[in-house]
Amino acid sequence: MDKVLPPGLHIVATPIGNLGDLSPRAAETLRNAALLLVEDTRVTAKLLAYIGVKVPMLRYDDHSDEQQRDAIVARLGSEPIALVSDAGTPLISDPGYKLVREARAAGQAVHTVPGPCAAIAALTLAGLPTDRFLFLGFLPAKAKARADAIAEVSQLRTTLILYESGQRLSDTLLALSSQLGEREAAVVREITKLHEQCVTGTLTELAHGYANAIPKGEIVVVVGPPLEAESVSGEALDAALDAAMERLSPSRAAAEVAEQLGIPRKRAYARALERSNK
Repeated sequence: MDKVLPPGLHIVATPIGNLGDLSPRAAETLRNAALLLVEDTRVTAKLLAYIGVKVPMLRYDDHSDEQQRDAIVARLGSEPIALVSDAGTPLISDPGYKLVREARAAGQAVHTVPGPCAAIAALTLAGLPTDRFLFLGFLPAKAKARADAIAEVSQLRTTLILYESGQRLSDTLLALSSQLGEREAAVVREITKLHEQCVTGTLTELAHGYANAIPKGEIVVVVGPPLEAESVSGEALDAALDAAMERLSPSRAAAEVAEQLGIPRKRAYARALERSNK
């Protein structure tokens, strides 16, 4: 017997690849909702076919206007309406937060049915620190805006997670490598699918590896935090300084290397002076 859902907005996470990851509770919610708010009716129709049901659907995205949103909120008092994205957890780089905000402001109930999320799944595969992480979504497409976005987080000692397309992956990896230095990273794609892949290395290695290869599928890039100062050996510091001083003055080379390696600028500058006086 189908369960009667309480009225309100039900935020339902859906599979990011493998349909077997749809939870029983998520399937039950979709089956008993009065209406589904979806990004693409064709994508969600395949999911409904998988569980053998038909439910009315309404396209809802960032272009939905206030009038449509108000109409949805008005129905939440008497009907259970489910919000889904094409894949994964709604509101994570997907539309929906305005609807949740307006529903709460109107005193309507909001429920969550948690489940798959590509960002978290990639983090578990990457083998990078998980105690602190920051999700960046998609970086801007234009070079200047992308550089500014990376600069904002360059000094944070935390793992970074971002989404990217295959066509833009190489440029993004090059920009990350240029601004963040030799950090450990991972490119994760096709999560939970047959050809799931996690490629690890430094940002520079990954940038070179994907320079002439455009991967298919949904991609998550995970970037480790800056190296701890005490973990940077004298040999690694010397090598970085020697390379930088081939094109920069000792002071500027020290500043660049200190930022790349996450060490005090004073240490880098003192060593740069020693190397330059040899």
